[in-house]
Amino acid sequence: MTIELNAEYGKIYVADEVIAMLAGSAALECYGLVGMATRNQLKDGIAELLRRDNSSRGVVVHRHGQEAPVIDLYIIVGYGTKISVVAQNVQRKVKYILNDVVGLQVDVVNIYVQGVRVIQ
Repeated sequence: MTIELNAEYGKIYVADEVIAMLAGSAALECYGLVGMATRNQLKDGIAELLRRDNSSRGVVVHRHGQEAPVIDLYIIVGYGTKISVVAQNVQRKVKYILNDVVGLQVDVVNIYVQGVRVIQ
């Protein structure tokens, strides 16, 4: 699916994959975040850490009708960091990038912490 933005000279269509890539890249800039995780955990409940070039994986963009998109991020945080603070920083950064830089109205950014890893 794509999102339609009305601009001065016409319409702009942004694919969900682009939104996911931007959200993932913005999240990876936050302190305390080790990386993005897969949505589906493995059999043993261990989250797979994705490489930085897969920033759009671990991000789900969905909408209900014509409402603003909802962004779900599956992350792995660093050991020794406060999980709630890292999650709030990721939410703020993603919302800022999508709202103010791209011009896309995003009201909800859900964070799913899939694991904790030692920062190397």
